[in-house]
Amino acid sequence: MAGRLSFNFYSRDVLEVAPELLGKFLVCRLPDGSLEKRIITETEAYKGVDDLACHASKGKTERNKVMFDKGGLVYVYLVYGMYWMLNFVTSEKDIPEAVLIRGIEGYEGPGKLTRFLKIDRSYYGEDLTISNRIWVEGSGKKIKFVTTPRIGIDYAGEYWKNIPWRFVIKK
Repeated sequence: MAGRLSFNFYSRDVLEVAPELLGKFLVCRLPDGSLEKRIITETEAYKGVDDLACHASKGKTERNKVMFDKGGLVYVYLVYGMYWMLNFVTSEKDIPEAVLIRGIEGYEGPGKLTRFLKIDRSYYGEDLTISNRIWVEGSGKKIKFVTTPRIGIDYAGEYWKNIPWRFVIKK
């Protein structure tokens, strides 16, 4: 699958989309007009209102309302007052699911990659299928990956923090 990913890619269940994003290219146009194209190396899945680690588990809010929209939109939010987290909404309208992009080639950690790519609040709601600033392209590469529990979600309780919904390219 080469070229920009379509709406059909994102409109599926987050547990299909999250691992399939691995090995694909995240492409961003930086403020100076240059393009950065990096392989996605790590993702995490957040699956709707029942997943206590998912922002949607608290219902629709001003912060997370884009998660309740169609798949293929960008959901960004600030943590610790300093790091933007880049997420891609998946599934269908009113089924709030999203993939956190945790790593790209050369940048491990969601805060590091957004700083490098200059991603901020202005990306909230951006449509990955038509945006001129951010999109994902297929690479045509087959990759192998491992799954582990998600990181930094102790607040969700033992069950939810231990589900292996973190996907990492196998080195």
